[in-house]
Amino acid sequence: MNATDKIFKYQIWHLLSLVVLIFSIQHYTSNNPEILAGSFWGVSTKSWFWLAIAVPVVHQVYVWLVWRLELYLRVFTKRFGVKKSFKIYAAGFSILFSGRLLIIVILAISNKDTLNIKPMTSYFIAALIVPFVIYLFYSVKKYFTIERAYGIDHFDRNYSEPYVKKGIFKYTDNGMYVFGLMILYLPGLLLLSEAALLAALFNHVYIWVHYYFTERPDMVEIYGNAP
Repeated sequence: MNATDKIFKYQIWHLLSLVVLIFSIQHYTSNNPEILAGSFWGVSTKSWFWLAIAVPVVHQVYVWLVWRLELYLRVFTKRFGVKKSFKIYAAGFSILFSGRLLIIVILAISNKDTLNIKPMTSYFIAALIVPFVIYLFYSVKKYFTIERAYGIDHFDRNYSEPYVKKGIFKYTDNGMYVFGLMILYLPGLLLLSEAALLAALFNHVYIWVHYYFTERPDMVEIYGNAP
């Protein structure tokens, strides 16, 4: 298998999964148009909603492309070196990851008070989520490291660390995917926005598409195995 084939390995499944997810969302919102009620800054909730869907797509395509180009062709480190290449990539990653939360916050404001459950129930669910999110980010910072979470192992050929089994990773190998994306549900729960919760759910499902069709195959390539 040549480098180009390896770069695109499993990405047809990524694309097909994304098409199914977007078609499902479009079908659901078309049959329930009240979900997208409201506006903010003169922009409709519908526009904010689809922007909240677009940002994670751009983010995950960005990660796939950079990771695979670097892993198989060393496109960036050959030109800029490991440290500079990773720093530039990490800046883009941070902007796009932050954008996921920011757009969902705006969407929740645009669509607030549309969730048909009692406010105290919604706040209670949010309160249950917060400790898991805090523990996840604590575990990443203390045990997993931010650099590894961003994908330093795709840039640094000398990077070799065992799988982390401390903190939240003691209980699950995929803490970031199980618990990290839970933070995106909080704006919808706190502002009672159904559209924001739907966008958060898309993010949470779609991150698993990234895991199975990009990250896990890369881990097998780099380490010889994967959880």
